[in-house]
Amino acid sequence: MDWALRACGWHGHYTYAPDEADLADRLRVDTVAGVAWRCLRCGTFVPGDPVGTGPADHAPEVPRGRLLRDRWLMRALAIERLLRGLVLVGAAFGVLKFRTSRETMRAAFDQDLPLLRPLADQFGWDVDRSKIVHLIDQAFSLSNTTLLWVAVGIFVYAALQGIEALGLWLMKRWGEYFAVVATSLFLPLEIYELTEKVTALRIGALLINIAAVVWLLYSKRLFGLRGGAAAYHAEHSAESLLSVERSALAVPPKWLVKSPAK
Repeated sequence: MDWALRACGWHGHYTYAPDEADLADRLRVDTVAGVAWRCLRCGTFVPGDPVGTGPADHAPEVPRGRLLRDRWLMRALAIERLLRGLVLVGAAFGVLKFRTSRETMRAAFDQDLPLLRPLADQFGWDVDRSKIVHLIDQAFSLSNTTLLWVAVGIFVYAALQGIEALGLWLMKRWGEYFAVVATSLFLPLEIYELTEKVTALRIGALLINIAAVVWLLYSKRLFGLRGGAAAYHAEHSAESLLSVERSALAVPPKWLVKSPAK
């Protein structure tokens, strides 16, 4: 997939006319439709006035190539974190609802459980030994204070997911660090949950989180890995189309390069 063309197809091309004449000459071309400027994202020459103008150093950062692909991956991860946060918020409100209506729910549970036994026997399900039924029964025995703290804890976890999603979506450096630290802190809990019961959902969530941590550490050069922040920003600058064209200007034409004397 050409990530640059896909991004330009969704958001439009971004052309820029630098004040430096020699650099501007490399980014413009005369066509039958008029002057066309080169898109800083996909490299296509687009007829019409440039979207931005000014010194080359003031040009906005337009990701391209691998950096653009990484941006798509980070935003996909941000959406996953946001959805997880929304589910947690719903769970927290469910706990609060359960806290205020516990007695009514307990009466309904005690009334309906005997009616469930004949159907459960048909499927070979022992209701008396069911972990789900046991957990529900334990939940009814929790105090209002305990349930309140459980809801608060779930809300805090949801808030962490929301902050992580925001930082990743905005492509902030602090968001990358926050995502690695926050995700790593909960990995032991997810591993412990697998020791109690192995489910496809738990395995999938653990693998996604491990892959996210490893990918962010490696590709974003966090905590000094692979040169750290200096190498990370240098990589971004080197990928810029303006940087590529500047480097091309710094290389003298072949006809100016004198061959060594024999």
